[in-house]
Amino acid sequence: MSFRVLATADKARRGLLHLPHSMVETPVFMPVGTQGTMKGILPDQLVDLDCRILLCNTYHLGHRPGHELVRKAGGVHKMMNWPRGILTDSGGFQMVSLSKLMTVDEEGVNFESPHTAEMMLLSPEQSIKIQQCLGADIMMQLDHVVHVNTTGPMVKEAMERSIRWLDRCNEAHTRDDQALFPIIQGGLDFELRAACVEEMAKRAKVGIAIGGLSGGEDKTHFWKVVATCCDLLPPHLPRYVMGVGHPIDLIMCSLLGADMFDCVYPTRTARFGTALVRRGGELRLNQKKFANDFRPIDDRCDCTTCKNYTRAYLYTVSQKETVACHLISIHNIKHQLDLMKDCRESISNGTVTEFLNTFLREQFEGQKVPEWVHEVCDFLGYKIDD
Repeated sequence: MSFRVLATADKARRGLLHLPHSMVETPVFMPVGTQGTMKGILPDQLVDLDCRILLCNTYHLGHRPGHELVRKAGGVHKMMNWPRGILTDSGGFQMVSLSKLMTVDEEGVNFESPHTAEMMLLSPEQSIKIQQCLGADIMMQLDHVVHVNTTGPMVKEAMERSIRWLDRCNEAHTRDDQALFPIIQGGLDFELRAACVEEMAKRAKVGIAIGGLSGGEDKTHFWKVVATCCDLLPPHLPRYVMGVGHPIDLIMCSLLGADMFDCVYPTRTARFGTALVRRGGELRLNQKKFANDFRPIDDRCDCTTCKNYTRAYLYTVSQKETVACHLISIHNIKHQLDLMKDCRESISNGTVTEFLNTFLREQFEGQKVPEWVHEVCDFLGYKIDD
């Protein structure tokens, strides 16, 4: 397992991440298959989309069907018939998403199952045990996650506990065919983030993550935390910003020097009949104005949905038939993968400014570019049209 930077454009990098099951070009977006499946999409279809890596959820797979069963099935790759890369999160995010069902102390996190009310202790050692049974190419450390807008001593306490828990994860990690990524915490406090980077980078062997963001924080704080961490991290480590999935966030973070991203956004929004497009950002296909629109979602997209189905058809089945979720999800994932591909090519070709201006002009068609995007561009020295 290794990472190599192939080209740079200011702080942005184009790289190649070698994993046991795939070679992943970065910057990369990773779709999320929480329970070992991408909702409504077959693994073969993801291969056709040239998806190289996806994410599965340790907490949920540890509950259903259970990590020992997945191990007996040959690991999550074999169980879900997926030949390429997999990253498993550690279960730490559930401290926020299931905050009413958990307590945390130095030993770990005590969860009450939302399905059975059964109690489960997720310690650093147990998180690694589950992930080793799952067999993903990349495992994440168990970190102490607090809501991003938390202030006061708890933020420092959680950051320092995350460092201690990483040491316990490293001791429990016994498989040399799985990379273990530390996770940088520290909330919106730049000094705590810097202190955490210093400690986590010492312990990182293949890659590292920036955690605790995308929870509703102000965008100015969001980008400055990403910039602070990326500037302090050594260049040989791929930098994974967890939970980022909106197209504008992907591009801004890539230009700040981040390499990997994940989010449920493209598939979740597909379930509500919303398609992602470059021109205007989104199409809400359940709106009546699409009832007689016989164009594809995007006439520049070559996914099977855009080749074979119209907006009118998708309006007809949206939120009524499961096939709508399937068809729109295929398009939305392709949209994210293509966006990252275009970003990578602009880094290699020295055309970032042109790519950025085209993207912003189309994404915010008829609207003002958000102020925080101007801030990022000013910070990086990119001149953009408004």
